[in-house]
Amino acid sequence: MKADKVYLVGFMAAGKTTLARALAKRLDWRVTDIDDLIEQREHMSVAQVFAKRGEPYFRAAERAILQQQLAPRHLVVATGGGTFVDPQNRSVINRDGVSVWLDAPLERIIARLPVDGRRPLAADRVELERLYHARRAAYEQAHVRLDASRAGIDALVEELLDWLRRSG
Repeated sequence: MKADKVYLVGFMAAGKTTLARALAKRLDWRVTDIDDLIEQREHMSVAQVFAKRGEPYFRAAERAILQQQLAPRHLVVATGGGTFVDPQNRSVINRDGVSVWLDAPLERIIARLPVDGRRPLAADRVELERLYHARRAAYEQAHVRLDASRAGIDALVEELLDWLRRSG
């Protein structure tokens, strides 16, 4: 595990992008967001990629974008909610840097999710809850778990910085 790169993993709307930006600023590292890079590459939103090309196409694009993140160091990567669920992606991430699970309670996630269709996998609440529970087993394989239910972004950044100092 290399402590010169951090991958934030966790469910959609857990706060990965917000935490990635705050952590990168404190470390004076670069930050990137896999979903944003997919949108730039495809010239459409994640929801449009799902609707027009399907989830398998999206997951292939996600895997390709992840591969492009391997060479740079001193980088904080906000992954998509499903990125770390794929065993191949999870293995690549865990070898390349520190994986950090931002564990947010389902109630908080539901409250944060927009109802405008931007999150295609969140349209059906029953399916959303099933997906949330199904993905936890993958997220538990991250190197670090941050409990997002107990602390704000600044406190989570401090907790992670402390962990990185101790393990580095």
